[in-house]
Amino acid sequence: MPRLAPPAIAPGSIRRLPQPVLRSDALVLRPWRAGDEPTVVEAYADPDIRHWHDRSMDADEAAAWVAHWAGRWQAETGAGWAITIDDEPVGQISLRTFEHGDGISEVSYWVLPGARGRRIAPTALRAVATWGFETVGLHRIQVDHATQNTASCQVATRAGFPLEGTKRGAYLQSDGRHDAHLHARLADGVS
Repeated sequence: MPRLAPPAIAPGSIRRLPQPVLRSDALVLRPWRAGDEPTVVEAYADPDIRHWHDRSMDADEAAAWVAHWAGRWQAETGAGWAITIDDEPVGQISLRTFEHGDGISEVSYWVLPGARGRRIAPTALRAVATWGFETVGLHRIQVDHATQNTASCQVATRAGFPLEGTKRGAYLQSDGRHDAHLHARLADGVS
């Protein structure tokens, strides 16, 4: 059944250009590339990242994970960046979804333990949100996280994504069901 409203994001508008490199402060957000796999394995070996992202990652899985982002860009289903300092990955941030019809995307992020406490994730989140609103034409960008993940709540809030509410029982993880907080920003600056 056709939609009556035109899509907020025109098909083909994302993949028509190469995925950008984004800069903010000392951070460079660049597309994932071959050679980044050890960082991904290291990240998913971290107990906090493993717990909140509910997965582990071996070298082969990390290679597939790194490679899949280029395909997601071309399919216009997502965009992932390595958060780097001096070209060394210290984290990841992604627009995990593009809902073309409504112009909505959902963000995920993590930062390696050695880089935490330096406001890297909020800085990266602001950079990706600015790009998503100004270049892609997104209307809304969302962050959701388990309510017990207070670090992620602080990242979202510091990046200007206020808490909108709680989604009860939204996550099934290895230790059971978790409620999730939902944060969002709108393109018009209304948070």
